[in-house]
Amino acid sequence: MSVGEKTVATNRRAGFDYSILKTYEAGLSLTGTEIKSIRDGHMSIREAYVRPDDGELFLVGAHIAQYAPASNRNHDPTRSRKLLLHKREINELEREATTSSASIIPLRVYLKGGKAKLEIALARGKRKYDKRQDIAKRDADRDIQRAMRSNSK
Repeated sequence: MSVGEKTVATNRRAGFDYSILKTYEAGLSLTGTEIKSIRDGHMSIREAYVRPDDGELFLVGAHIAQYAPASNRNHDPTRSRKLLLHKREINELEREATTSSASIIPLRVYLKGGKAKLEIALARGKRKYDKRQDIAKRDADRDIQRAMRSNSK
């Protein structure tokens, strides 16, 4: 994360459920009430995924809460939103998602220079034994850190 970025929403399960192969930065096509709600921090990408459709990518299942001051001119909280990427990046992601067993998942939403950006990743789902290995490694690292702290006192 660089200076001037404010993380709005993260997909914390992504690193546990998927092996990240490659990441991309995408813009989001939003309405006025959506960007105002995102700036207030009212967004969730927990259930979201990215779907290629006819040479374009769409964020599906993301929830952006309605902006209260807008009252009757509000947006649909769970509508599909178009992602803004270069054509070659879209083609590469679409090709990888259809030919291999990879998925396109959202990792985090952040504000950069006043604009909402989405970090997406080309990822492959982990098997159950991979997840168990990750848990064992994390526990071992935690035990090592604990032991080092107690020895330094």
